[in-house]
Amino acid sequence: MKMFDLNNKVAIVTGGNRGLGKTIALSLAEAGADIVLIGRSEKLNQEAAREIEALGKKAIYFSVDLLNISSINEMVEKVLDTFGKIDILVNNAGTSLTKLAFDITEEEWDQVIDLNLKSLFFCCQAVGRKMAQQNYGKIINVSSVVGAVGDVGITPYTASKAAVINLTRSLALEWARYGIHVNAIGPAYIKTDMNAEQLENPKVLDKIVGKTPMRRLGQPSELCGALILLASEASSFITGETIYVDGGWLAQ
Repeated sequence: MKMFDLNNKVAIVTGGNRGLGKTIALSLAEAGADIVLIGRSEKLNQEAAREIEALGKKAIYFSVDLLNISSINEMVEKVLDTFGKIDILVNNAGTSLTKLAFDITEEEWDQVIDLNLKSLFFCCQAVGRKMAQQNYGKIINVSSVVGAVGDVGITPYTASKAAVINLTRSLALEWARYGIHVNAIGPAYIKTDMNAEQLENPKVLDKIVGKTPMRRLGQPSELCGALILLASEASSFITGETIYVDGGWLAQ
């Protein structure tokens, strides 16, 4: 359908060279968008770019320190130098920490909050300024089902993802006047590079699957429907929302 078509759109995907981010980048390319990959590994950036180019779309990549605001701003200017515009931003980069709350250090807390929340905001800010000048833009923040409900052993992560949900609402309210849509996706547990080791523990896996009404983990590709909806004109009257892709987790 034409309303889901992303041809002639330019999309930035942070953490887009592997795992869930790579699936997101490829999905956007399949829908027609040219892609800007943000990732630290040159090798993984090149591999992901080749897969996007094999789909007939343009792909460029940058190794950006997302904890450095100047680096984010420089990246945005380079994207504009190449494409002249930015239509879509997907804030996917993030990290987690499995540790009980009594044992978390200040450094560990800051590591998770700074990448999952602070860098996400400043990516929104840098790209949002350009989108406001265009009077158009789609920003999609990757939150989590545990941003809506708590969980044990990942306190900084749950806190950061809850903040992303409300940050999404606030930016949507501020930037609607500029034609910028700001939404989020909240997946339940999906096996990725970040949580693969945790999910190899049978007790952990059984607990998660047991709490999921569909009795399985999600697949990265299962986020793509919500992603393309929020990135395309099909969501022209949707902003400030979080779409949960959670196998029924929050219906309980």
